[in-house]
Amino acid sequence: MLRQSCRLTRQIPQPPPSILARRINARQVLCRPRFSTQAARRHTEPSRHSRQDAAKQSLLKKMGETAATTFASIFVLALGFAASGYIYHKSYKMLVLKKMTRAFEPGDPVLDMATTAKGVPRKVAPEDEHWVQRPEQARVDRIVDGRESGHYYLLMGEKGTGKSSMLLEAMRKTNGDGVAMFEAHADTEIVRIRLGKALDYEFHEDYIGGYFSERGPRETTALLDIERALNKLEKVAMKMVKQRRKPLVVIVNQLHLLRNTEEGRDLIELFQQRAEQWAAANLVTMVFNTDDYWVYERLKLLATRMEVLAVTDLPKSQAINALRKYRMRYFKEIPNHKELEDVYDRIGGRLSFLNRVAKSRDMIRTCERIKDTEKKWFLNQCWILGSEMDDDVMDQQKWAAAAMVLASALVDKEAEMAKTYDPVVGHLLPTFPFHMAQELMTRADFIRDLDSLNLFSITSQADVRASSVPMHIAFKEICSEPRFRKHLEDTIQRISDIESLGRTRELVAKDLVLGGEYDIETSRKGITVRLKQPEEKDD
Repeated sequence: MLRQSCRLTRQIPQPPPSILARRINARQVLCRPRFSTQAARRHTEPSRHSRQDAAKQSLLKKMGETAATTFASIFVLALGFAASGYIYHKSYKMLVLKKMTRAFEPGDPVLDMATTAKGVPRKVAPEDEHWVQRPEQARVDRIVDGRESGHYYLLMGEKGTGKSSMLLEAMRKTNGDGVAMFEAHADTEIVRIRLGKALDYEFHEDYIGGYFSERGPRETTALLDIERALNKLEKVAMKMVKQRRKPLVVIVNQLHLLRNTEEGRDLIELFQQRAEQWAAANLVTMVFNTDDYWVYERLKLLATRMEVLAVTDLPKSQAINALRKYRMRYFKEIPNHKELEDVYDRIGGRLSFLNRVAKSRDMIRTCERIKDTEKKWFLNQCWILGSEMDDDVMDQQKWAAAAMVLASALVDKEAEMAKTYDPVVGHLLPTFPFHMAQELMTRADFIRDLDSLNLFSITSQADVRASSVPMHIAFKEICSEPRFRKHLEDTIQRISDIESLGRTRELVAKDLVLGGEYDIETSRKGITVRLKQPEEKDD
């Protein structure tokens, strides 16, 4: 069989290559499987849909992965920012309390400045002590040291009696341990800054969180800032009182510098409310220092734990000893006793005057200068203009005339006193009760302004007198001048005439011709005015 097949293949002639290629192509076309067009489309469409679905699924998957990654990144960042912000906020609060705690450690900026300015060392030996010991110094020492608590205190007295010096001396003895002191001011914003400096509190001005908010914590009033500072102080005091076993001390010096307005009175009330609470809890003892009586009147309204320490001029014996010490300190000399008594008779026991006289070579001449200065100050503020006064200055002259009336009344009362000088106590200045002084002046609102100008003084017992011995001597010189009483009466009469003119209404009658007259009739309904013309006579 194989042989025959081979033979047969040998006998078949081979066609040309081109014809063979055509046959092969034709066979391939004939042998290719034939399917309908519709069936092919049905098989290809599902494959395209599957590829599109797979592409959509992969896109959604990628979007989901991207969104999840983004969300996770944002969440981590937000969590990190929140955690860091929370940690910063807590650490900032802890730092604020720590800084305020350091403010009550030994050493104080006010004490450093005072000792540097006065050349006083922090520790003074008892034999080198040159300070004038006032009777109130021992109690002030106990208050500043924290040994006397349960109250808050108001040091009240005239300018130059040594109130601030006593407080600084008490702080020097304790090296400012547990004490903070600051000066008041007429502007509450400056009070806020000074309180922050004393307590080492920045009022959130260095708080970084304020950069990320529309309104920072500082954008508020001064009273609210002071309230926040006192809240922080309360937290510090509650921690420190457990360690110290005695309260902290906060001194507000020269409280009278606040304006007697609604804002100033609100600030005083804010301080007093805290002082009452802290005194009851033995946390903080607040000490106020003032020269003016209106501060006492404001504190008296709500006072339950307040104690008043009246600081007056030194008595004669202590004033002479103080002058002797001052003279020894500045000139290394001890004047005779008669000269010292002469100085006291002229200026009294005011420490500021004694210090000024002791620094002078000619003490008597300096005493006269002090008296002349006080006299000119009084005349510049309160001199009266007499009967030729213009009506435009009537309001000021009311105030000046009232002051002159009070000054002359004090001089007249001194002449009626049985004793005006005591060999031990010294000067006994004439006084009037506060209500009597208002009656003499015929005004109730002038006396407080005169006290603020240091022309008259209102004591803690509500007695009105001259602000100092040189001022009272100036009163006597003014009232003893010739024609002073007449000049004062003319001024008062002129003021009365101007007021009378202001209350008088002038009616001008017209059309009263040829014997005409007005008929005025008064009844319950009012006043009726009729014009009566004379009867015309026939020619």
